[in-house]
Amino acid sequence: MRAFLALDLPQETRDALIRVQADLPVGRPVPCENLHLTLAFLDEQPQSVLEDLHGELQAIHAARFDLAFSGLGCFGGRWPRILFAAASPDPGLSGLRRAIAGAARRAGIALPRERFRPHVTLARFGKGLSAPEAARLGGFMQIHAGFAVPARTVAGFSLCRSTLRPQGALHEELAHYTLW
Repeated sequence: MRAFLALDLPQETRDALIRVQADLPVGRPVPCENLHLTLAFLDEQPQSVLEDLHGELQAIHAARFDLAFSGLGCFGGRWPRILFAAASPDPGLSGLRRAIAGAARRAGIALPRERFRPHVTLARFGKGLSAPEAARLGGFMQIHAGFAVPARTVAGFSLCRSTLRPQGALHEELAHYTLW
């Protein structure tokens, strides 16, 4: 099963992300029901491993924290493939990510060794942008250079399944974990 762990986004945060998506002149916006901040992508895992992970995640006792967003960016270098909203650094978020990584290791899941760059994917650009599309994206980025979403309290995170379909991924919550 293709799975990931994601933060629950407060509704006010989700609304702000949807508003900035509405101005996007190019690309394929991520559907509002799929907007999330990935804490860990687990890739394909057997049901038994996810059950072990569930037990480990239930043992995490992490405090609620405030999540803010500041700035937009693109992944893909010269040929952007993804537009994202960058989460502001927060010790609560970093601590939760470390706790989740430890839980995944104990359940037998080897997470990729990469720097955690907390973000919400807003749009995808497929195989790249044409020169006119890139220019329109550049204008959008200038207009929204000061993009920010005020801090809102995050109350939990979820274990989710992702089913890939031609019309886009379908995300389904498998379990929810409350932050204290």
